[in-house]
Amino acid sequence: MHRASADSPGTMIVIVGPSGAGKDSVIGFAASRFAGCDDVDIVRRVITRPSDAGGEDHESVSDELFESRLKAGDFAVAWQAHGLKYAIPRQALDRVRAGQIVVANGSRAVLDQFRLVFPAVRIVNVTVSPQVLAARLVSRGRESEADILKRLQRQAPDILEAADVTTIDNSGPLETAGTHFVQLIEALRRSRRNASEA
Repeated sequence: MHRASADSPGTMIVIVGPSGAGKDSVIGFAASRFAGCDDVDIVRRVITRPSDAGGEDHESVSDELFESRLKAGDFAVAWQAHGLKYAIPRQALDRVRAGQIVVANGSRAVLDQFRLVFPAVRIVNVTVSPQVLAARLVSRGRESEADILKRLQRQAPDILEAADVTTIDNSGPLETAGTHFVQLIEALRRSRRNASEA
């Protein structure tokens, strides 16, 4: 992994939250709002999951290719979860160094990696009520009822006290959570513009 310089004007926004909370939907809402903006970029993750598995648009790779690329330094951050391997391409770090606001679907378990690698990080913690989460997981049909119960019982790392964390409740309409996220990105864009003009 590569440590960036501390004076980069860009920011890595890492979206975290339980599976089924709607992270991809919130990211998609913002992506449509900032389409055509050259200073906002959405990361396409590398995952050892078939490309037709549903959910997010990702780059599907085999375990062997993932490990090969990891050793070659192709990833800024990499982790394992739920039997799969995930990575953020190194290009995301290049874009942050170039001053862009970069958005990635991450993992609470590796936030320290993101904070170490990227010069400026903001965490967006997407939450949802247990009832809504259970209904969403069932409707996705990806997991058995036993797996869903295990997922709901698992304790997530407590990240709410960190100064760089913003929590967004996505229990209601997507537009509410999506608009909150868009406003956060807009605030970062304004801050970056003001800093460059100072």
